[in-house]
Amino acid sequence: MSKKIILITGASRGIGFATSRYLAGEKHQVLATARSGELLDSLKSYSKRIDCVACDLLDAGSLQKIIDYVRDHNMEIQALIHNAGGLINKPFRELTDQDWNTMWEMNVLSAVRLLRALLPFFAKQAHIVTIGSMGGFQGSSKFPGLSAYSTSKGALSVWSECMAAELKDMGISVNCLCLGAVQTEMFQMAFPGVKAPLKSAEIAEFIGDFALKAHKYMNGKVLPVALGDP
Repeated sequence: MSKKIILITGASRGIGFATSRYLAGEKHQVLATARSGELLDSLKSYSKRIDCVACDLLDAGSLQKIIDYVRDHNMEIQALIHNAGGLINKPFRELTDQDWNTMWEMNVLSAVRLLRALLPFFAKQAHIVTIGSMGGFQGSSKFPGLSAYSTSKGALSVWSECMAAELKDMGISVNCLCLGAVQTEMFQMAFPGVKAPLKSAEIAEFIGDFALKAHKYMNGKVLPVALGDP
C-alpha cells in the first residue's frame, strides 16, 4: 500500500518550515524539501512524520533526488504546497537580464519542473497549492524595487489557473494563495524595518488546512490572503 504524503517545498525556514511542523503535528505525513540539508535536519528532528530531501529545484540532477525518493518509498502525493521561491529587491533601472531570469527560474520554472517530474505520483483528488504573493495579485498595491519579483509571482498565479484546467480530468485541483505580509526573512528583504502582522506559524495553520480541505470547494482560484498593505 502506498504512503500518502504532503510535499512541501522551500521547507527549511519561514512559512514552509512552519507549515511542515503544523501538518506533522496534525498527524499527516510530510515530505519536506529545500536546498539546505543542514536546515532540513532541524525540521526532521521535530517529528517522525517528516521526511526530508535536500534538493535544488533548479537543477535537473538534484530534482531527481525527489523523484527517486517518492518512487523508492512508494509515496503518493495527496497535496503539494509549493512554497519555494526567491526575491530580488532592486530598482528597475538596475535590474539585469540575469536578475529577471533568476526570478523566473526561482518563482515559476521551479514549480513547472517539479510538477512535470512528479505528476505520475499524485493521488486522485490531490490538491496543489502554489504560494503566490500580493505583489503578483492584479489590482494590489505595488512597491518600488519589486518589479521582477512581482511579475514572476503574477506569472505563477496564471500558471496555477492553467494547471487547474489541464489537470481537472485527472481529478487534481490547483489553487494559488497570494500572501500578504508575513514576518519572514523574505519579507524583511522586501520591506526592511517593517513589522508584519502575521508570523509564519500563524499563516502555516491556514495554509495547511487549505491544502487539505479547500479543493473540495474550489479549483483554479487565485486568492488574496492579506491583512493590509504591504
